[in-house]
Amino acid sequence: MFVMKCGGSTLAALPESFFADLRDLQSQGNGPVIVHGGGPAISDNLAKLGIETEFVNGLRKTTEPVLDVVEMVLAGSINKQIVRLIQRVGGQALGVSGVDGGLIQAKPVTNHAEIGWVGDVTSVKAEIIQGIVNMGYMPVIAPVGVDANGQRYNINADTAAGAVASHLGVSRMIVVTDVPGIMKTVGGEKKVLPSVSVQEIEDMIQTGEIYGGMIPKVRAAIACIHGDVREVIIVDGSEPQILSRVLGGETIGTRIIRMQ
Repeated sequence: MFVMKCGGSTLAALPESFFADLRDLQSQGNGPVIVHGGGPAISDNLAKLGIETEFVNGLRKTTEPVLDVVEMVLAGSINKQIVRLIQRVGGQALGVSGVDGGLIQAKPVTNHAEIGWVGDVTSVKAEIIQGIVNMGYMPVIAPVGVDANGQRYNINADTAAGAVASHLGVSRMIVVTDVPGIMKTVGGEKKVLPSVSVQEIEDMIQTGEIYGGMIPKVRAAIACIHGDVREVIIVDGSEPQILSRVLGGETIGTRIIRMQ
């Protein structure tokens, strides 16, 4: 079993061969657990409904009306779209949100007064995920959490994925993006760094070597390094059989390692 995190819009744009690779891994007994996001689709739907949205330090301010749309998009349309894409190629998938069975237990983030119903994960019921896998299905998890009182929380997908991986006891996680890894200019040409530490990433952000849209991608990957998770591998989902190759030990993409 391995945990894979992917943005909803990235997943929707991936070729059919990516989902066929997931199906093959499942049939070989190396079942993927998928945690997905859906930021762009949430923004689109909020705009259509005329609901104001703002970001505080990169996290969406989540009022009750925003939370309705977050749950509708993440647990509804995007989650089911991913399930359909897997099943279309003959894979078996079962979509759930963190609310189902109290799968992802959450509490308010420390700055909830300014950011609203955004949650931190307090626990994950790994036995639910294991049960879905044991039944022969690939769990597809939408990052909406819940507390003991039934209050819903919008959970950052990267934070949720790291918590799911950690509670499952997985030491390595795969983050599927639309870039080949973390790039560094060496001798005038950009090359993918095969491995990098969290500290080296912070240094590269400071020096400007990691810039623009790559900053949130690497920060997201770092957010997945949580608890038992020792390393995160960033890969480009459009590469042929990317997941099989990573799991087979091929050096591809960028490994982000937590140093002791």
